[in-house]
Amino acid sequence: MQERRTDTRMLCAELVEVIWKDQSGRERRRIANLEDISLCGICLQVENPMQPGTEVTMRYGDGNLVGIVRYCAFRDEGYFLGIQFEEGCQWSTQHFRPEHLLDPRELVEQAMRRHHAASDSPALY
Repeated sequence: MQERRTDTRMLCAELVEVIWKDQSGRERRRIANLEDISLCGICLQVENPMQPGTEVTMRYGDGNLVGIVRYCAFRDEGYFLGIQFEEGCQWSTQHFRPEHLLDPRELVEQAMRRHHAASDSPALY
């Protein structure tokens, strides 16, 4: 599958509340694991599937992020929802910073620095 995102996905692990309406219009609430986040969307791991097109609200601390489910895929440990934020809704670390937040670009940079440092060191024989 080709990556279509234009902004960087930050890896994270945080329990958040998810609110949506089921097919009968009844409000539902569940705890989900926030897997990754970007300026324009999130990936949540949940126990039950959710229909693409469903509007969801992710509650954190004292704020909300609202979006639409774009995909729902089952993987070994549950269902993963790709959610695109609605227009005008955007994530910022100023408003919400998950406890475990990692920029994968930093890992690549660290690995490259280690590789360069190792290749610059004289070989010991």
